[in-house]
Amino acid sequence: MTVHVIIGKGPIGSTTAELLLARGEEVRMVSRSGAPDATSRRSLHDVEHVAADASDAASLTRATVGADVVYNCVNPAYHRWATDWPPISNALLSAAQAHDAVLVTAANLYVYGPTFGPMTEQSPLASKDTKGQVRAQMWLEAKRRHDAGQVRITEVRASDYIGPRALISSHVGERLLEPLLAGKTIRPIGSADQPHTWTYLPDLARALLAAGETEAAWGQAWHGPSPQARTFREVACGFAREAGMAEPRISPVPLWAVAALGTVQPMLREVARIGYQFTEPFVMESATAEQVLAVTPSSWDTITTDTLAWWNARAM
Repeated sequence: MTVHVIIGKGPIGSTTAELLLARGEEVRMVSRSGAPDATSRRSLHDVEHVAADASDAASLTRATVGADVVYNCVNPAYHRWATDWPPISNALLSAAQAHDAVLVTAANLYVYGPTFGPMTEQSPLASKDTKGQVRAQMWLEAKRRHDAGQVRITEVRASDYIGPRALISSHVGERLLEPLLAGKTIRPIGSADQPHTWTYLPDLARALLAAGETEAAWGQAWHGPSPQARTFREVACGFAREAGMAEPRISPVPLWAVAALGTVQPMLREVARIGYQFTEPFVMESATAEQVLAVTPSSWDTITTDTLAWWNARAM
């Protein structure tokens, strides 16, 4: 039986583990605490949980013994990417190489920077922001080692998350659903009316599994299969209709206000630095990945219905 080891127990890692368990696979989750995430204790009770420091190569190599596939689902705090990611990335590559495992990384679109058009896997890694540059260097080093025959790697780049478990870290999670369901004004960052690609977490998890199993995917970066772009307003109105509510009130927070708050809140400071994602069209193409990975994105009806059902069940 294939041994799947997931590094990180957040929304991506937990969703990936849930899909693997449904397939009857052997799953191990590695995190600093070695305990399950609070939102997943019941659904992931058959997972082996192991404590390890993901930035320590020796610790991570011990925690991943026997792995056939290692999934990088780690997510350091925004303002710590420059310090935290390099040692974590190196430890992941070292662990995968030590066990001859495929390393599958859940990545994002920060590597591209402003593109002024739909992003594809061929878009240049041109980010001027530190976060994007850090992720680009991670990918280039992983690709270098893959091309040198040292380790097998692949990564799946997703846009902003939507779906079950997409909470505080999602622009269409708590920021949207909590005020909407309470009948309050929703305060998105930037604009509510720019087309934006949203990646459904279960679709991303399916793509991660497929990338680890598909030899043709190794050594390349792919875009997470995602449905047609929608504005924040369109997403909010879709949830409102599903919940049987009136069209929501939406009052965006301007980027200058986010930047001002960022002087005292490191997280918001980093959000302001990638403000183009919220004030301009932010659209990703995923057709190539859908074909290679054989993963079709869920429909907006499915996304809206299943996300709201999970949210309501969580409140019980």
